[in-house]
Amino acid sequence: MGVKSKYRQVAIALSLLLSTTMVEASEKYVDNYSLEQVVIFSRHGLRAPLATPSSALGKITSHQWPQWDTPASYLTTRGGALESYFGHYLDKWLVDNKLLKDNECPTEKDVYFYANSMQRTIATAQYLAIGAFPGCIVPVYHKEKLNTMDPLFSLNITDGSEKFKQEAIASITQAAGEGGINGLNQRLKPIYQNMSKIIDYLKSVTCTVDKKCDFMAQDAAIKIVEGQEPGISGPLKTGTSISDAFILQYYEGAPLKDIAWGQIKSQKQFEQLVSVKEYYNSVIFAAPVIAKHVAKNLLSYIDDTFTQSDNKAKVTFLIGHDSNVASIFSALGIKTHKLPNQFETTPIGGKILFEKWKDNTTGKNLLKIQYFYQSTKQLTNMEPLTNTNPPQIVTLEMKNCPVNADGFCDFDSFINQLNEIIK
Repeated sequence: MGVKSKYRQVAIALSLLLSTTMVEASEKYVDNYSLEQVVIFSRHGLRAPLATPSSALGKITSHQWPQWDTPASYLTTRGGALESYFGHYLDKWLVDNKLLKDNECPTEKDVYFYANSMQRTIATAQYLAIGAFPGCIVPVYHKEKLNTMDPLFSLNITDGSEKFKQEAIASITQAAGEGGINGLNQRLKPIYQNMSKIIDYLKSVTCTVDKKCDFMAQDAAIKIVEGQEPGISGPLKTGTSISDAFILQYYEGAPLKDIAWGQIKSQKQFEQLVSVKEYYNSVIFAAPVIAKHVAKNLLSYIDDTFTQSDNKAKVTFLIGHDSNVASIFSALGIKTHKLPNQFETTPIGGKILFEKWKDNTTGKNLLKIQYFYQSTKQLTNMEPLTNTNPPQIVTLEMKNCPVNADGFCDFDSFINQLNEIIK
C-alpha cells in the first residue's frame, strides 16, 4: 500500500470518529437542555462598495475603481447565494435542536423576519428565508421607505444636549487609546502611507486640483450631532471607505493579486489595510457611551421579544449592520473574544444567536449567546454550509453574566441587564 493510500485511510477513520463523537455530543446536549426561543441578529450579506468613479472616493485616486453589476451598497447576487447557504444551515440547526419541524413551512408563530429598510438588509432577509424554507411563503417585514433607515436599526444620535455630546466625545477619545484620535492616526500612519501609495493619492483630483496632498493632514474631528450618526472625519474615515472597497472586492471572488490594482503583495499587507475599518467601528460604535445610546432600541426589542414570548415567534430574525453588532456587543459587555479564520471582528453576514434554553433537570431558564459566521475561505470560495462544513461558531460571554461549562448563563440575569441598559 502506498503512503498516500495510508494517509487516506487514516483521514477517513478520523473523519468517521469525529462524526460519531459530534452526533453523540449533540444527542446528549439535546437531552440535557431544550431550546425554547431564539433571536438572531444578522449583519447584512455581501454588498457592492460605495467606491465608484463619481463618488468621493473616486476623487482620491488616479485609478478607476472596479465597476460592479450591482448598484453601490446593494446586496450582490453572490451575497444572496451566501445568505441562502446560511439560511439552509440555520434551518437544519433549528430542526436538529427541535425548535422547528423538518419539511414543514413555518407559520408566523414559528418564524418572523424583520429587516432594516435598506435594500441590502431586506434582500439579505429574503435570501435567508429562501435558503431556510425553499418553496414556502415567508414574509419579510420592513417599516420604512426603501433605502431609509428604520429607527430600530438607526445609529443616529437622539440626545442633543451639550452634556451628552461631551460625554460621547470623551468616550470615543478614550476608546481610541493613548492620544485619542490623533494618537490612533499616528499609530496607523504606516498603513495610511501604504494606502496612499496604492491609490496613487498624489495624482488624484484631491491633490492636483484641491491641493490637499497630505493624506494624514485631513482634519480629524469627532462629530456628534443630533439626528445624525456619530462619526470621525480625517484619514480614519477615508481609510475605512478604502479598506471597505478592498475587502468587498475580495469577498466577491477577486484574486488577491487583482485587488487594489494589483498592488497588494501579501495576505498580511491586505489584512493590515482592511484593519482600518475595524478600528473605525470599534472606536465609534463600541465606545461605551455611544454603544449604549444607539443600541438601546434594538436591545429593547430583544427584551420585549423574550419577555412577551407568548405573542412572539419561536425564531425572530433581525437584519441590520456591522455597526449595530459593534454597539450591541459593547452595550452588553461582551468579553473580548477571537474569531478563528476571520480578520473581520463583525464578519459580513455574521449572525448573533440569543438562545433561550431550559435546563431539563432543574427547569431553570438559561441563555446562550453564539456568533455564527462564515470564514474568509467559506466566503471567498462560496462554500455551501453543511454539517460537515458548518459555519464558524464562537460562544460569547457577558462580563456580568458568567457562563457554565456548556456556555449558558442565567436567563433572568440577562433580562435584568437588558432592563438596566434600556431604562
